Amino acid sequence: MSLMTTEQVAEFLGVKVERVRRLARENLLVAKGQDDEGEPTFDKTDVEKYKELAQRLGGI
Repeated sequence: MSLMTTEQVAEFLGVKVERVRRLARENLLVAKGQDDEGEPTFDKTDVEKYKELAQRLGGI
């Protein structure tokens, strides 16, 4: 399992960091843990699946 930081996810999805935090709060993108600063970390596979689904539904 490869973990991504909030910033990496935002860059990958092409959105702002605040949007990634909101997706995590709303459980649309499930965090796998937290880094040293308390920011959520995400499994790369989950992020890729989310991006694919969001694109199918009309965009992120």
